[in-house]
Amino acid sequence: MNQRPDLDSAHIAATDALVATAAVAAAAGTAPVVALPSAAPKQTSVFAHARYVISENPVTGLAFGLFVLISACAIFGPWIAPYDPLASNTMSALQAPSAKHWFGTDQLGRDILSRVIVAARLDMFIAVASVALVFALGGLSGTAAGFFGGWTDRVVGRVADTIMAFPLFVLAMGIVAALGNTVTNIVIATAIINFPLYARVARAEANVRREAGFVMAARLSGNGEFRILLTQILPNIMPIMVVQMSLTMGYAILNAAGLSFIGLGVRPPTPEWGIMVAEGAGFIVSGEWWIAFFPGAALMLAVFCFNLLGDGLRDIVDPQRRT
Repeated sequence: MNQRPDLDSAHIAATDALVATAAVAAAAGTAPVVALPSAAPKQTSVFAHARYVISENPVTGLAFGLFVLISACAIFGPWIAPYDPLASNTMSALQAPSAKHWFGTDQLGRDILSRVIVAARLDMFIAVASVALVFALGGLSGTAAGFFGGWTDRVVGRVADTIMAFPLFVLAMGIVAALGNTVTNIVIATAIINFPLYARVARAEANVRREAGFVMAARLSGNGEFRILLTQILPNIMPIMVVQMSLTMGYAILNAAGLSFIGLGVRPPTPEWGIMVAEGAGFIVSGEWWIAFFPGAALMLAVFCFNLLGDGLRDIVDPQRRT
């Protein structure tokens, strides 16, 4: 008779078999090795889970496809552009999109498709450089603040609060205007305005993990605090930081384009999406909509791509979602 209604018959039969095996072994004077089933959920690999996430969410797959396309334009742009992006030809100025010029030409006769493709290299460089710089500054200092606490936490917190007290885009404008509108200064300004975001995220994650069991085990093993910070805390907060870096890359591209649009970014005739939108804005009222439309569409797709890429990376790198 089943005395445990919460257990099914198969479970009861398996338990009885294990008990019977143990009894026979005890009578024979031997100890059997019984492999009990593990209750822990199995965890798939990152690559297998990435394929699953992309197959379940086509929008994430679209974001990864756009990222590959933008990266290819950034790397091979000067070689795959059909025309010289700086070559002007007044005879073919303000031509509408056609089979010869897919995106049309601007007021100087330059091919807009070539300029859009080549501009991806500069915008991607600004995004990658600013994100790497802000991770080195904000991510590492925030991790140290959350792990050590004390005066380190107070200094990093006050610096982040001071930056957050300003409107971020206005602060970026002031930094570039004071230092000069060069690519290096745009990277520095973008990294500075993103410092509080990285510092706060890293501080919160490190603060949660500094008393975790694996950290206590590392201390008992004789590891120093800085070694624990670099080998235990930092690797465990990298998944959330990777997602944050992807989201910030879209904002960095948008910030660089905004500075260029108001005349504080990259100087013309360098191909850059913000400059191209600013140059074409005055021609929209006269009907030449393509001059500003296609660079603006490229800018929108790039920001859209990195935002969706951040959501996809969050689902892929989170270990709990791979169980």
